[in-house]
Amino acid sequence: MTQMANETNIHWTDSTVNPTTGCDGCELWPADPEARTCYAGLLHERKGATNIGFAPRFDIVTPFPGRMAEAARWSSLRGRVRNDGPWKNGLPRMIFVSNLSDALSASVSFEYLFTEIIGEVGSVHGQRHIWQWLTKRPKRMAEFARWLERYEVPWPPNLWAGTSITTAGTISRVTELLDVPAAVRFLSVEPQLEDIDLDGRLDGIHWIIQGGESGARARRFDLEWADRMLGQCRDADVPYFLKQLGKVPFENDEPFPIRHSHGSDWDEWPERLRVREFPQIGL
Repeated sequence: MTQMANETNIHWTDSTVNPTTGCDGCELWPADPEARTCYAGLLHERKGATNIGFAPRFDIVTPFPGRMAEAARWSSLRGRVRNDGPWKNGLPRMIFVSNLSDALSASVSFEYLFTEIIGEVGSVHGQRHIWQWLTKRPKRMAEFARWLERYEVPWPPNLWAGTSITTAGTISRVTELLDVPAAVRFLSVEPQLEDIDLDGRLDGIHWIIQGGESGARARRFDLEWADRMLGQCRDADVPYFLKQLGKVPFENDEPFPIRHSHGSDWDEWPERLRVREFPQIGL
């Protein structure tokens, strides 16, 4: 795991880049250290103080200008065969923005986001790629979009806007995300920690990613949750992508056997759940 990588084992993207590292905290990184499960935060605890390129502590949000420009210059993958992820064949390079951070943390200025993200996404090199920007602060993302509008700067069509949903109590982020004028809005329902019902809430959402939790403190993921989410996506005509079952999958209230520690090998899954789709808007 690095601060930016042109290859990654995250199944729904090709590459990762972090214009900032660190985060203001969320439900996966609460005040109680014993309750923290965020992989980005735990990685910072191990490496942040001694590795250049990480925030010194996860709660110290640190900008790293220039990373987006470097990522923009990565080669185009349009038309390439991805042997390790055939579901991505034919698509542009997809770059996950902020896998080790939340660039919409309060201390990050809109001026920085404009220069570092919007400028590079819309550059000659950056336009070749799809950028998948994920946040747990979609309200601030929408505020940033309105800030851009005041300067007559449109939201780039190749910048997908996403937010993470982990519990029923975080569903309000869906409504906040709808205020972002992105061509593609997506939800990362991962790690899903309890049953989440999105029925009737998917209008204006263009993609769903779902997955269970991994790591030493991983909590249970019920395959019935995936069945429900897939069904709701089918009803709403929204592409669905199951990333992983997590470390502790259950089916019919019994442990579901897996060998892969993240439950990400879909050869181990029930055939009905082997679904990895992408939105086709603007591709």
